[in-house]
Amino acid sequence: MSDTDSQNVPAEAEVAVAPEPGIRILAQFVRDLSFENPRAPDVLRSGGPQPQIDMGVEMNARGRDDGLFEVDLRLSARAMREDGPVFVVELVYGGLFAIDGVPSDSLEPVLLVECPRFLFPFARRIIADVTADGAFPPFMLDPIDFNAVYMARKAEAEGMGEAQGTA
Repeated sequence: MSDTDSQNVPAEAEVAVAPEPGIRILAQFVRDLSFENPRAPDVLRSGGPQPQIDMGVEMNARGRDDGLFEVDLRLSARAMREDGPVFVVELVYGGLFAIDGVPSDSLEPVLLVECPRFLFPFARRIIADVTADGAFPPFMLDPIDFNAVYMARKAEAEGMGEAQGTA
């Protein structure tokens, strides 16, 4: 190779390569867990109608000074019959994430959609275990479409902003 050929090829150090987008889970933890079985042991007798289940899902994220992100997945389930509550379970399951190569305009959906998808199977298992420990059949949460939850939350926030702007 001649000297003129080497001048046309950029050196490796001179080529700027954008980092590959990536999500790493550095830690997962139970931030808060509550299980109420207010009518035990009477409610545990067989029979009676299936309880109505009210579900709640909430995602929250915040940046930290060290460049990492904390994401919380809050799941709640309230089982009710006509004669009162059967059980109530509330879980806040958190994760510590390192996120690389994601443009700032795409960061919010990554934090509130993709990160909860990583946390969900573990949170689901905790709720199944705690309901089974309460002498109920394990309550297996159905898969959650976190993108739909995020979009609904965003539309609600935008609607509230428009309503405040016109008032």
